[in-house]
Amino acid sequence: MFRPLLNLALLVTFAFPAMAETTPEPARQAPNAEDTLFTSEGFRQDRYRSPTPASAPGARTVDTETLQSLLEQNPDLVLIDVINVEYRHDRFLQDDPHHTIPQAYWLPNTGKGSLDTLWHDYLMDNLARLTANDPEQPVVVFCKSDCWLSWNAAKRITEAGYNNVYWYRDGIDSWVAAGLPTRTVEPVDPKHS
Repeated sequence: MFRPLLNLALLVTFAFPAMAETTPEPARQAPNAEDTLFTSEGFRQDRYRSPTPASAPGARTVDTETLQSLLEQNPDLVLIDVINVEYRHDRFLQDDPHHTIPQAYWLPNTGKGSLDTLWHDYLMDNLARLTANDPEQPVVVFCKSDCWLSWNAAKRITEAGYNNVYWYRDGIDSWVAAGLPTRTVEPVDPKHS
């Protein structure tokens, strides 16, 4: 039994030498997960709720106590909540009330890694309106703790030329955990921004 198999193997090797000498194609490697997490511009585009770095590019990171102090010192501080909400057929679809810091404006869907024109313009138009086009106006950006949406938005706002951007990295979770007040808000309507 062994000899006929050996003869067959030798026959195949000599009868089809090109097949015997070909080297296998290198295995295709799956893309590195880190390669798909960020856009080419450096914005996080996947797994938004995961550990964040200590700082966002161009922004100053603040904790709850520091944010409280900033609000006491500067009542005109612009706070932007960027927590996402579904938007279809020209309207936001939300089932539950959205609670945020009392002075905050809710500009959802502006912290994604890649923004289409609607959301980019929505963020920039509202930012210009809320700051009276003053790039020195202090702006605080937040979402939830361990959330890249606010990191992305802070990076985007600083890259747009705003110089006093704060990133409240701990987010609304920490604000609520500290027993601080919230209010229920509706998102700013893109059609009227």
